[in-house]
Amino acid sequence: KATVSVLYWTGGGGIQMSGDTPAKELSGNKVSFKIVLTSDRKQPYKVVSVPEEAPFTAVLRFAATQFGIDNADSMAATTKDGTGINPAQTSGLVFMKYGQEIRLIPRDKVGGF
Repeated sequence: KATVSVLYWTGGGGIQMSGDTPAKELSGNKVSFKIVLTSDRKQPYKVVSVPEEAPFTAVLRFAATQFGIDNADSMAATTKDGTGINPAQTSGLVFMKYGQEIRLIPRDKVGGF
């Protein structure tokens, strides 16, 4: 089952859920990601929409908490074909380079057979 969340970047590195009053919106442009948790056999996913200026690290942290993962730093982000994504960029750049579908993999599962 998918859930859709609209997030707002507060500019201080934080993200607020829709329904909260955003601290500031820098532009009206948003990007949406389908974030899939690959470590679960059912491969659940969340769809999130964020301003294109939002740091991608904040998006990954939010998605990890939505999946019940405590330590988002222990996750790797990849594309459908397995290309690694450097999270130290804006969400807009990640969307333009890699597309909408992002896969989260726990680092203890990366590279394992």
